[in-house]
Parts: sequence; structure tokens; C-alpha cells
Amino acid sequence: MKSLVFIKPALLVAFYTTISLYLNAQSFGVDNKILSQNKHLKAVLKKYQNDPQKLDAAKFLIQNLPYHFGYQGDGVRHFKMLYELRSTGMPQDKVIDSVKEVCGPFNYDQLKKISDVDIDTALLIENIEYAFKAWREQPWGKNVAYDNFIEYVLPYRVGNEQLSFWRKSVYETFNPMLDSIRNRPEAGDPAYVAGVVLNILKKRRPFQFATSFYGPSVGPDIVKWHSGNCRESSDLFIFVCRALGIPCGRDMMFMRGDMNLGHDWNFVLDKNRENLFCSVTYASNQLEAASTYWNRKGKVYRETFSLNRDMQKRMLAYKGSVFPYFKEPLFKDVTSVYTGKWNHNISISCDSLYQKVENNKMLYLCVASWLNWVPVALNLSSGNRIGFPDVEGGIVFRLATYEGEHLQLISDPFLLDKETGSLRYFTGLNEEEEITVTHKYRLSYIYPDRMVKGVFEASNDPGFSTRDTLFVIRKKPVRLWNVVRLNTGKTYRYVRYVGPKGSYCNVAEVAFYGDADSTTALTGEMIGTPTTGANMKTHNYTNVYDGDPSTSFDYHLPDGGWAGLDLGDSKKITRIVYTARNFVNFIYPGNYYELFYAKQGEWISVDAVEATTDSLTFKVPKGALLYLKNHSGGKEERIFECQNGEQLFW
Repeated sequence: MKSLVFIKPALLVAFYTTISLYLNAQSFGVDNKILSQNKHLKAVLKKYQNDPQKLDAAKFLIQNLPYHFGYQGDGVRHFKMLYELRSTGMPQDKVIDSVKEVCGPFNYDQLKKISDVDIDTALLIENIEYAFKAWREQPWGKNVAYDNFIEYVLPYRVGNEQLSFWRKSVYETFNPMLDSIRNRPEAGDPAYVAGVVLNILKKRRPFQFATSFYGPSVGPDIVKWHSGNCRESSDLFIFVCRALGIPCGRDMMFMRGDMNLGHDWNFVLDKNRENLFCSVTYASNQLEAASTYWNRKGKVYRETFSLNRDMQKRMLAYKGSVFPYFKEPLFKDVTSVYTGKWNHNISISCDSLYQKVENNKMLYLCVASWLNWVPVALNLSSGNRIGFPDVEGGIVFRLATYEGEHLQLISDPFLLDKETGSLRYFTGLNEEEEITVTHKYRLSYIYPDRMVKGVFEASNDPGFSTRDTLFVIRKKPVRLWNVVRLNTGKTYRYVRYVGPKGSYCNVAEVAFYGDADSTTALTGEMIGTPTTGANMKTHNYTNVYDGDPSTSFDYHLPDGGWAGLDLGDSKKITRIVYTARNFVNFIYPGNYYELFYAKQGEWISVDAVEATTDSLTFKVPKGALLYLKNHSGGKEERIFECQNGEQLFW
């Protein structure tokens, strides 16, 4: 009979501790699951075992590999063709048609998703080497803290682009451009050097906007192409700055506070770790303090390469559903960096919600996007209240839960006052009021503002060397047809609209009338300053007199543009009607509109009508949040309220 051997528990503990320490030493403290999936990664760790900083940097990258991925497949190449063609100045609709004709429509399903755990270790090593080269050799590197270096300089990727060896080539392209400033005392500040880089990129070539391309990140080719939207413009700056050892990254809003889309821009950390912002697409050529950022923000997050493990731990501990982009968060909250004195904490009683909410229930703070609501923050209810720290005011929010992959709205919309932080709810009273609407989107959006100080002139000299001012626009246009009545007593052969400085002479339509009772505009030979480039065919001065308010003039220079008529002989001018450049946001006669108001988590239709003039009248619940939809055309629409006869968009 064999005897049993009993081992003391203390010996077992010692044995397993020894084994654990041995395995940990072999993996350098990196998760063995990652190393077992890509056996070449251990060689990277061994390579740097005698350089503690590089070893720590390699461990940082490897530990976060599971949370990153890219795409492969022919579709990636086809999608990138959009940006390459757009960089030539080709209009984006023609770009889309050209690529579709050759490659067919883009589809994410055609792409293969590749985890970064399978990364080519040669790429990882080259990335580490050149990141440290820039950090250790450049004069500004001494003022870049190590924690900022590994998070905002070291990463080998910027988005979900297809991986490539980019850092060496970008470094070698741009590093010589800094020779003239490298020995200046200011070059010790990475923010100063970032400002130089910003101006280099702006002067290098114009950035060609494209708002209709949706797919994976373009990657470092964007450094050549300078095209895309805010994501690509921020990628461009990140690739160049990080190659040069400048701590830089992307700050973002999941949803803007007063528009229907999110937004990305760049941040840079200066030698004192202060936050500055910029973009190659912004008008400013300088980096500016984050606290001066002008967009309505609500919540701002900073993209990180490392997983936000504190937030992830909270998400894993929660037993219910979690909205997708909060599950494995590669970002951190930096709202308070931007909001300054307008930073507020929201606290709401759960008794005010549509349904009873148990303690420790995950609730979401949401911002409007067209007729939908998008989460921008989350928190657990506690003691019959729900709170959200660090929120900017001047924005309308709603609360929601997330159940079964669907948001469930559970509060009335409310405005967080920018100054006081108080809440004002849009409940919609039983009492009705009559309102008149003239547009469906906020008029502060650039083009109507560009007509302020614009001038209508008349002359009998074709060169306008002597001319009379008929009218100066003092307020931004608020409707489709803006009428000016004149009584000059003179006659003129030549008439024109001259755009103010900085306006690119943006105007959609101008009509001059002779007789006071005439319904037919004067006609003649169209004269003006021709634009150049792609706008020559789509946005020339001839659009101003084509009778179509959805077309417009966009001069290629900010100043000096004008559009006029040679009437053939002298005629009196009794009336001018003009329209600002727009995205079909005014009320267009013949278009079909529907007005909604918010009630108990739903959008309730008030009425649907065809417009016969450039305004519409409705009866609505007093104090309700409203939304006007154009079923006939135009994309931009936004929530609003009516106060004292004026539309206020939020």
C-alpha cells in the first residue's frame, strides 16, 4: 500500500510564490496573455532590460496593445484614395464619385480588424528608438516630463489606421525645418516649438476640408495630403509633433454643445505642463490657453493611448449595460481645464425623473444631435440624487438610462445656465402661444455674419470710380428675403454688392427692382470679381443673380470680392432683396416643413405644412423645446425655443 505525502500549506504558498516571481521575471511584469499571443514581444523587453526608461516605455506600450486595433484590406487603400484626391483641390462630391466608379462603395465589412497584440516588433522597436531620440536630443525634451512623454509622444499610432513605419520619415522631413530656431532660448519650451510647427504646416499647403468621408483613420499619409475633417487635421499635427518629441494629442467632444456633431482639436503641453490648444484649420496661428477655447463644450475628453483603468474598473463593477464608448475608455476627462469660471456641477433629484430610479443606477448626461440625444457623461445615482461634476453651461441636456442597447430618456430637457449653473426645464405648459419661425438652424453660423457691413453700390461708371452707396447692412440677415426700400431719385446703369473685409464676399442672392410695385427683378450682364480654383464652377459671382438662394458666391480672397449687374442703361432702383449664403436653413417657399416639441421623452408633431413665404406660423405649448424639420432639403437643423418673438437655438 502506497503512503500519502502531505505538504504543509506554508510550503505550498512558498512554492507558488517562487513560481510566480520566476514567471513575472521572465515576462518583465507584463501580462503573460499578451506575451503568449505574440511570442516576439518578449524579445523587445529583453532588448531594453539594461535601459530602465526604454524598458518601462516598452512595457507601457505592450500592456495597452489589447485595447488598440487597425484595419487591413483593399478597402483601406480605396478609402485613403478619397483623401489623396481631395488634397488636389477636387470637390469632395467628385472625389466620392471618382473613387466609387473605380473601387465601388466603401464598406467596413470588407475590412479585416487586426489587434495590435499582433504588432510587428520591428515597428515597435523603431518607434521606441526614434521617440527617445527626439526626446533625449532636442533642446525642448528636457522640459517634457516622462509621464507626458510616454502618453503623448511615444505611441506608435494615432487612431485606428493601418500600422506603418512612420516616425523616422516624418522626423527626417521636419527636423531640419527647425534648425533656425533650435538654438534660441525659447526652444526649451515644447509649446514654442509646436507653434513653429503649426505655422510650417499652415504655410506648407492649404488644408482641404472633406465632411462626407466616413471610415478608418487615414494614418501618417495625412502629413502629405492635408485633407479631411477635424479628425484628420488633428491627426496631421499629432504625427508631426510626436515625431519631433513634442507632447501633443487630441482633445474632443463626443457632441458639441450647440451643434449636431462631435469635434476634435489639438492640445500641447508647455514646459510648465500648462494646456494650450490649436488646430491647423483654426484662424489663429498661435497656441492659446485652453481656458480661452470658444466652442460650447459641455464635456471635453483627452484621448490617451493607455486605458483609463479607474473608469474601466467602475464599468466592470456595474451589473447593467454600459454605453459602448465608456466600456474600455481610452480617454480622460479634462473639462475643467477648458471651462474655468463656467465649470459647474449638476445635481438633480431622482424624484424629477419620468420613472423611479434605484440607488447606484447608471445614468447618462446627453446632448442633442438632430432629433436624437447622445451621451457625453455618466454617473451612478446616489441617495435619490444624480450628479455630474465638471460641466460647462449654456447647453441643453437630458438624462437617460441605457437598457438593452437603447437609450431611454428619463427627464425633460433642461438648460444649464452658463453663469449661475442653475437649471431651467423645458416642460411645455398646457397654455399655447403663437410663434413665427424664419429658419431652422442658428444664424450665428458664419455666413449671415459675413454680410454685416456689406455695401450695395450704384454707379454710371463701369469701373465704379464714382459711386453712390445705396445701403449698408448693419445687422445679420435673419430670413430668406431681406428687403431694403430706397428713394434715391437718381438712375444708375451699374449696381453691385461689395462684401466686407474678411467675408470672401459670401452672399447667396441679390435682386434690384426698378418700379416700387414691380415683382420682377432687373436683369443685365453679370459683372464681378471671378473666383479661382474649384470654386470657379460651383461658387462664382454669377450665382448671385441666378434666382436660386441655395447657390452662392465664395470669393477666393477674404477681401475685395463683389458681384454686380450692367443694366444696359440707367434705371432707378427702388428696392433691394438679398439672401445670405446658407445651407438651405431659411424657410424656402415650396419646401415641406414639420415642427416638433419635446414631451415625456418623445418628439410630438405640431403640424406639417408647405411654406408659401419665407416664414411659418405655429401654435405650440408655451415654454417647450422645439425642432423644425425640412422634409424637402437641407441638412442642418437644431433644437430651439421661442422667447419674445425670437428663435433661440441651443
